[in-house]
Amino acid sequence: MNLVLVVAFLTQAQTLSPNQQRARDIFEQLININTTGSSGSTTLAANAMAKRLTDAGFPTADVQVLGREGSKNYNLVARFRGMGREKPILLLAHLDVVEARRDDWSLDPFTFVERDGFFYGRGTQDIKDGDAILVATLVRLNQEGYRPNRDLILALTTGEEGGSDYNGVEWLLANHRDLIEAAYGINMDAGDPVILNGKRAFRSVQAAEKVYVTFKFEVHNAGGHSSLPTKDNAIYRLAAALGRLSAYDFPAQLNEITRASFAKWSQLQGAAGQKELAADMAAVAQATPDTAAIRRLSNASPLYNAQLRTTCVATELSGGHAQNALPQTATATINCRMLPGTLQADVQRTLTGVVGDTAVKVSVVQEAVPSPLAALQPDVMGAIERVTQRLWNIPVIPVMETGATDGLYLRNAGIPVYGVSGVFVDINDIRAHGRDERIGVQDYYDGAEYIYQLVKAVSGGGGR
Repeated sequence: MNLVLVVAFLTQAQTLSPNQQRARDIFEQLININTTGSSGSTTLAANAMAKRLTDAGFPTADVQVLGREGSKNYNLVARFRGMGREKPILLLAHLDVVEARRDDWSLDPFTFVERDGFFYGRGTQDIKDGDAILVATLVRLNQEGYRPNRDLILALTTGEEGGSDYNGVEWLLANHRDLIEAAYGINMDAGDPVILNGKRAFRSVQAAEKVYVTFKFEVHNAGGHSSLPTKDNAIYRLAAALGRLSAYDFPAQLNEITRASFAKWSQLQGAAGQKELAADMAAVAQATPDTAAIRRLSNASPLYNAQLRTTCVATELSGGHAQNALPQTATATINCRMLPGTLQADVQRTLTGVVGDTAVKVSVVQEAVPSPLAALQPDVMGAIERVTQRLWNIPVIPVMETGATDGLYLRNAGIPVYGVSGVFVDINDIRAHGRDERIGVQDYYDGAEYIYQLVKAVSGGGGR
């Protein structure tokens, strides 16, 4: 290492506070542990984080690594003891990450790298940053002698990304619900604060999420020799059905959360000089939304469209069995994201009607798991507002996640969940699940401080 690099390294190390250095060290340790479903193990990560907590003084009885017997993927559940005046708060993040191939990346996805103001590695954005921040927060609070007015429960789980042999939150609810029973949960896997056009724009809070369900369109016929084509071709009939699906929009339907989102977005767009967009957003936030405004917003952005309605899209396609034979089978995978409260049977009925061809069978591949709305509790939202204004002075906007998280299992079990990540993400540079995943270095440190202050705000305790 030359002198310039040595000086640069020492300067960086000297500028980090002890709390920042701890948060960085934990983050690096987690990124360097492969937790993919194919070749990794969340048990290794759970054990590493358990050791961090017990080394910091947590009683071993309050730190448990557990999971389905025989699995290589376990979960961590730890309890920070409070004064028991109120029901506990659950702090949630998942340890597993999606697959990452070295050939696809410009650097090793399982080696933590700091470069040009960013931290790189699989899971930096989804969501080992959240795991690390929660562990660092509890260690910091413990070192400070903090006594919350209630217990704080940390759950770092497996299976959220689907690569594990089971889902950790679902398993904990079924087998050890007492360990994670809480008044509500704060989920680090949603509700990112947003950077827009290079500026920190707003702090989102995920209070609802769309529901994931997958259907299959399938056509069968007798086939035959390709030299004798017929009009009744399985691929053509499937293609015609997909064309009709492409042209169809589900009806717009707003709920408490999406109305609040559009009302807040309207204020932001108005302040930015986007008067027509602001007016449309305000119009759809009304008790009786304006249909023309809905149409304009739907066409303006896939995000706005997804906030307004259930969506279904073809994601996989296959057909035929030989170059010189008429196809006997053609199938397509249709992935739908349903609005909360929408019934799977209603969507299937709608798809069958849109297809309009009895030769195209519409069947369910993956069942929907409902995910009810979380009420915007004043104590939770008030704490988020106070910390956000104190640290960042930006608007707080409740949102409906267009994807899905483990929050749905908790909501179905009667535990409200609020998605509140601490780390800003650039809405024009989302690399979660993608190549060269990264987050900003300063964004990470700021996020760690944010979550530390938020945990104190919602747990209202004091020192020794």
